[in-house]
Amino acid sequence: VSDFLERLNMFANWMKGGSPNVYWISGFFFTQSFLTGTKQNYARKYTIPIDEIVFDFEVVPEVTKEHKSKPSDGCYIYGLFLEGAKWGEKENCILEALPKQLYSVMPTIQIKPCAKKELKQDKILYKCPVYKTSTRAGQLSTTGHSTNFVLAVDLRTRK
Repeated sequence: VSDFLERLNMFANWMKGGSPNVYWISGFFFTQSFLTGTKQNYARKYTIPIDEIVFDFEVVPEVTKEHKSKPSDGCYIYGLFLEGAKWGEKENCILEALPKQLYSVMPTIQIKPCAKKELKQDKILYKCPVYKTSTRAGQLSTTGHSTNFVLAVDLRTRK
């Protein structure tokens, strides 16, 4: 019930005060539409075909949900959790979880749209799947992914 009330509050604040600076990604029912809208905004701004746009990701722990400004492109999101891992703020990469800690809070992430040809491939990344629920279960859709699957976030790793 508390998540439902928080979701209602998020949308009420959005209607009254305009789009937030940092989005609670877990509050969306159909997250893919929000992500598509993020790509569409970028495509219109730079007159690039939407099918040539991909996401780059940057973990930005210094950005909290009370952050006072929006990024120039893309968006900030919070509300994700890592299962069986944690984010090392000093190391700026994904690390092994602490003993007996199954879940850890993921810091804020900036979703940065860019043209496919501009995406830098200069770092070691783990394609971390994001699911709507922790069970990961769902029907297989026409994409071959579970209907519970949202997207894969590229996170820095040591290996």
